[in-house]
Amino acid sequence: MLDLKRILKQDRLLRALTGLNRKAFDDLLPSFAQAYWDSLNSPEKPRQRAFGGGRKATLETMADKLFYSLFYCKCYPTFDLASVLFHFDRSQAHEWTHRLLPVLETALGQKLALPERKLRSVEEFVERFPTVKRVMIDGTERPIQRPQDKERQKEHYSGKKRRTTRKHLAAVDEHKRVLVLSKAREGTVHDKRLLDEEAMAAAIPDAIPIEVDLGFQGLQNEYVNIRMGHKKPRGGELTPEQKAENKALSRERVVCENAFAGVKRYNAAAVVYRNRLTDFDDRLMLVAAGLWNFYLDAG
Repeated sequence: MLDLKRILKQDRLLRALTGLNRKAFDDLLPSFAQAYWDSLNSPEKPRQRAFGGGRKATLETMADKLFYSLFYCKCYPTFDLASVLFHFDRSQAHEWTHRLLPVLETALGQKLALPERKLRSVEEFVERFPTVKRVMIDGTERPIQRPQDKERQKEHYSGKKRRTTRKHLAAVDEHKRVLVLSKAREGTVHDKRLLDEEAMAAAIPDAIPIEVDLGFQGLQNEYVNIRMGHKKPRGGELTPEQKAENKALSRERVVCENAFAGVKRYNAAAVVYRNRLTDFDDRLMLVAAGLWNFYLDAG
């Protein structure tokens, strides 16, 4: 079994297993504890016994519970492995995971670290993100297990990644913070189509430049604040000035890729998705993005 006391005392071990140092861990703990007790006060099912009744929990303290939820996001163990590491049954590992992840999501929401799921107006964007100077929009995909059904295989097959995937569209600011994260969609959905459906660019003020790649071709005709690289003409070549502009834009937009890399430090949002619960991958990506934002704020 993991020695939690030793891990919580060593910043290096704690960062390796949770993605947070001790200062950030302690900062998140009170919000997590409050969210946990709130979840007990309004359970989905009526309690069968009073608080404190039943057998003693393996994850006894709030720090233990927070560590388990962070460890699951960072390392994404199978329930069999988690049961061995934390010395409880596989079914208990499953129960703790699906019980604590919503609590962690709520705690991150209280810390204002969670990305918005959808912005409905320019006024809402300005109120929520008053200091943002520029925005980068791009899509990111994570692999899933290949569906047995042939129709579902076609729906999730990504020609870009050449495997079955689920996709998110995200808006990132100049400080690598994920501002907006769309709901998970099938890998076949094109980035431009997803952007149109989410109306993400429409909620960003004209004074804030939106930097995108050539996968969003045509967007520059719809909004005045779009910054996009030059596309090589068929049978022709870009001029040296156009190449220099493309290079400069790529240098600025790398912040978006750095943000995705930060989110995918959490294996639960990066490796092949294994869980069977519908849309649980969407929750894992949202929590991972929230943890990345919280990590940036804590730093």
